[in-house]
Amino acid sequence: MLFEVNVDKKIGDFSLQVDFSLSEKKCGIFGPSGSGKSTLMHILAGLLKPDKGRIVLDGVSLFDSGKKINLPPQQRRIGVVFQHSHLFPHMNVRRNLLYGWQRTPAAQRRITPEAIIEALNLEPLLGRGVNRLSGGERQRVALGRTVLSCPRLILMDEPLSGLDQELKFQIIPYLRKALEQFEIPLLFISHSLEEIRLMTDEVLVFEQGRLEQRLAVEDLARRHLVSGSRGYANLLNLTSPRPHGDLWAYSWGSSELILAEGGVGGDNLFELGAKDVTLFKKHPEATSARNLLPCLVSDVFGDGNRIGVDLAFNGSHLVSQIVPESVRELDIRKGAEVVAVIKASAFRRLY
Repeated sequence: MLFEVNVDKKIGDFSLQVDFSLSEKKCGIFGPSGSGKSTLMHILAGLLKPDKGRIVLDGVSLFDSGKKINLPPQQRRIGVVFQHSHLFPHMNVRRNLLYGWQRTPAAQRRITPEAIIEALNLEPLLGRGVNRLSGGERQRVALGRTVLSCPRLILMDEPLSGLDQELKFQIIPYLRKALEQFEIPLLFISHSLEEIRLMTDEVLVFEQGRLEQRLAVEDLARRHLVSGSRGYANLLNLTSPRPHGDLWAYSWGSSELILAEGGVGGDNLFELGAKDVTLFKKHPEATSARNLLPCLVSDVFGDGNRIGVDLAFNGSHLVSQIVPESVRELDIRKGAEVVAVIKASAFRRLY
């Protein structure tokens, strides 16, 4: 995918001016409320006309003020999933799913209804009316309907912000699976750093209608170690949960971690706060923590009283957050050897 956007739009006192090109398959648009994220989404989808500029997707001009081109939404082949699912209330789940697919020319149909129904686990819902669905189920149906229209790009505008934490983490694996399985590029719009990290690889940061930064999503997360209220959170993919006395052992790459919380077969995503990773200069003689990991310091970052220490352990990486005094006392520097100590109860399972 090559997506080129250079547009200006003025709405009252607000002015949006953006100029970027994308080739990443999973890109985020991040920023606070009022930064222009949703305005940009409406412009890209063809729901709002820019004052001037160009929008080109894979060589096809969607908008060009100089050439007087402004394709309507149905001709752009850009799928949109909103915060509210906007399902048709008079149709059941099956008819909602097939709505876009039936209107897609046969030559452009590269995804079958059966494939998306299986990928999103929609079979039990097909006969239901949409008013009998939970919030997470509605968003899965909305995504399925959008994917079945076989778009060249999917825009998601705050699709998870109306869901509570439990529902959010129920639907994210379905979103990831469908987009990866059907290889559809994604532009994911959110003010939630957590959602941006889980759904994208690269992020465009907006502020007051301007593109302020473009960076890898992991770099954005590390910057929030200093500026964010929660600090940095490690996201760990753990597999093969098995009983370990009263606790649980998981595989983490080629290593093992001991957790208090059980999981399911396959991949399990856990969150571990950087503040919950304690560093020692040497192996402690005794501790209640179950995870003692000999690590090498690969990077030191941060500012003020929040210092992040990137730790390398058996091919995996972990971030610990400490204070400057600890940096001096432990002689924390690139290449230094330390022991990371983590309690079994410090991990939180996301999905």
